[in-house]
Amino acid sequence: MAAAYLQNRTEGPRHPRPLGGDTAQGVQGESLIDLSSRVLDNRQSNTLDTRRKPAWIRAQVPGGDAYLSLRSRIEGLGLHTVCQEASCPNIGECWGRGTATIMVLGDTCTRSCGFCNVKTGRPAVTDLDEPRRVATMLSGVRLRHVVITSVDRDDLPDGGAAIWAETIERTKVSCPDMTLEALVGDFKGNHEDLQLVIDAAPDILSHNVETVPRMHAAVRPQAEYDRSIEVLRRIHDGGLTAKTSLMVGIGERDQEIITTMRDIRTRALTDILTIGQYLQPTRNHLPIDRWVTPAAFDRWKAIGLDLGFRAVQSGPLVRSSYRAEEQARAAGTTREA
Repeated sequence: MAAAYLQNRTEGPRHPRPLGGDTAQGVQGESLIDLSSRVLDNRQSNTLDTRRKPAWIRAQVPGGDAYLSLRSRIEGLGLHTVCQEASCPNIGECWGRGTATIMVLGDTCTRSCGFCNVKTGRPAVTDLDEPRRVATMLSGVRLRHVVITSVDRDDLPDGGAAIWAETIERTKVSCPDMTLEALVGDFKGNHEDLQLVIDAAPDILSHNVETVPRMHAAVRPQAEYDRSIEVLRRIHDGGLTAKTSLMVGIGERDQEIITTMRDIRTRALTDILTIGQYLQPTRNHLPIDRWVTPAAFDRWKAIGLDLGFRAVQSGPLVRSSYRAEEQARAAGTTREA
């Protein structure tokens, strides 16, 4: 049945197992919420429906010389980007400006978040030459600010921390005039592994909370809300600019967003916050609960600034790395030309 379903899909299979993985996998105890009434039955794929996007959800179609040039260079060096792997709606705009978010530690994640389009499974052998290639590529593209992220590598003893540290250090040497932002996982709460990345001293160190506490069991089954708050607090305590991201429209309530924003700011002392609309990548991912209006995003931005965040990017198509240089400039981390 699964094979027949995949053959009938117009977009073709991407993952070695159902896209987004099993969102119940790894959950300890009972879920805090029940989404059983919203389970998508792939056997009835001809009856499934996707919610029509509102007028304010518009993304630029990828194309143009700058986009093609950057894509060619990235592919030529055998690198991965979260822009491609996670099907980011802003890839046309960002690559057209000559900016991209590089993804290290391969393209296969060991976790199975219900919202993410990066493929899940058992990663291949770790590429130890990746840090050098990333630094080489970035030295030739003349960016003012770059974001580097990664898949979660729970299969590695250090969660990939050593690769992370080497990538940051090599990039800082190759690109001394460029500010560098690193977006990392939680390293399963291992403080020594996180500290290795902190000691490499990127200009901004990000870790995404993604959703409100009540939704974590369904949205991030192998993560813990309080653990993510602790990661952000340790980034701040390490003397770095801390950043996180929330997505909305996946089942949370407005007041929960505000409460979570306050928690991130007061408990974790985080500096930069981004908020964006959840977009369901495929029929196998968690469904969209609602379309959040631009007015709501504007309100959350104002609240965030009042709470003391140094920079807040809030809008329907905002992602953690979207216009990251503007966030870095607002937070005072970019270098003067």
